[in-house]
Amino acid sequence: MDLAISGNSHTRSPATLTPDMDRKIWAKLPVELLERILCLLPLKTFLSLRSTCKYFRSLIFSPLFISKHTNSLSSSSICSFLLLSHPQSTNYLLYDTVLNTWRSFGLPLSRFLSFTPLLSTATCLLCFSAVPDSSNSAFLVYNLLSRSSRTVEFPEFPFAFELPTLIAYRNGYKLFCLSSGSSSSNSYAYVYDSRSRNWTRYDGIQRTLGDSYHQQGEFYNGSLYFATREPFSIVNFDLRTGNWKILDVDLPEDLTFVRLTAGGDGENGSKLFMFGGIGRNGISRSMKIWELNEKERKWEEIESVPEMMCRKFGSVCYHNYEHIYCFWHQGMICVCCYTWPEVLYYRVGRRTWHWLPQCPSLPHKWSCGFKWFSFVPDLCAFV
Repeated sequence: MDLAISGNSHTRSPATLTPDMDRKIWAKLPVELLERILCLLPLKTFLSLRSTCKYFRSLIFSPLFISKHTNSLSSSSICSFLLLSHPQSTNYLLYDTVLNTWRSFGLPLSRFLSFTPLLSTATCLLCFSAVPDSSNSAFLVYNLLSRSSRTVEFPEFPFAFELPTLIAYRNGYKLFCLSSGSSSSNSYAYVYDSRSRNWTRYDGIQRTLGDSYHQQGEFYNGSLYFATREPFSIVNFDLRTGNWKILDVDLPEDLTFVRLTAGGDGENGSKLFMFGGIGRNGISRSMKIWELNEKERKWEEIESVPEMMCRKFGSVCYHNYEHIYCFWHQGMICVCCYTWPEVLYYRVGRRTWHWLPQCPSLPHKWSCGFKWFSFVPDLCAFV
C-alpha cells in the first residue's frame, strides 16, 4: 500500500560524508545531538542529503526538525507539482511548476492501489476511493512524505458518494462527501474530521450540484462552494455549522457552463474565482474568468481566454463541457479536460495564459481518463 518517489539511488552511509571521521565516533554520538547538528544546516542543504540514508530521510519528520523549519517551509515553496493520473497507468506523472519541466520519474503505486481511483488531494495528502481488503467500504488518506496512511471507514454501508473533497488544515484535515441517494429527499452531506476521527451527517441540498463529476467543492472562507446545474447558481456549505446557503450574487448572462476555484494568500484562500463559457444554444463563443467581489456583491470579469486558445480548448472537449474541471495551484488557475492530456492555465499575478506542454513519455494510445491534481509537498500535513 506504499507510495514512493523513485529517484537516483545512493548507497553511501552517513560516515562516508565525512571520510576523516571514524565510524565509531558516529556510533557513539547521541541521537539528540546529531539531530541538533543537522537542524543547523540550511533547509535546502539538508533536503539534498535525504537520499544518503534512511535515517536522514526519516529525520525531516522529527518534531525538532519540523519546529525549526516550519517558518521557512510556509514562507516559500521548495517544490510543487501538477500530478497526472490515468486509469491505464500504474504511476503518476509529475510536472514541476517551480522548474517548469516534467520530472523524469513518476510516483509509482503499489499493486494494491494501481487501479484504485485517486479522488482528491490537499497539499501532499492523497485520498483514494477504496481500501484493498475492505470490501470497498473505506477511504484511504495517504501522506507521500511520511509514508503514513489512515483508513477512513464509510459512515454507512452501502455508501454511494459524490463530490469527495479533501481540505487540509495546519493540524489535520476534513473530508466532505455528498451521498447520492435515489431521491433528493434522502440525500445527506457527510464531513469527516481527522482530529475527532468521526463522521458528522448534515442535511443535503435539494438541488443538483454541478454538471461535471470531475469538479470538487472549492474551499473559501470556511465553506465549500459549488455551482448548480442550469439555471446556474452558486451555493455554499458551511463546514462549521453544516448549513447550506445560496450565494445572493447575480451571475453573468448567457453562461454555458460554470466552474469554481479558490486560492490566493492566506490559509483559507482569499479569493473565489469562476471560470465559464459565454454563448448561446449550449455552445461557448468565449471563455472568461471572474472574481467574486463580496463587498459590491457582484462577479467582476478579470480576463478572457485568448481567441485561439479558446477555439482549441472548445475543440478538444467537443463542447461536452461536463468533461471540464478546474483547480487552483500555486497562483495558477488550471483548466483541464478529462479527454485531453494538456492543461490550460492562467497565472493570476502575471495575468497571462499558457499551455502546459504534453508529457514526452505519455503513450499516444491514451485518449481519455486524464485527471490532474495539485500536489504540494508539506512536512506538516499529518494523517
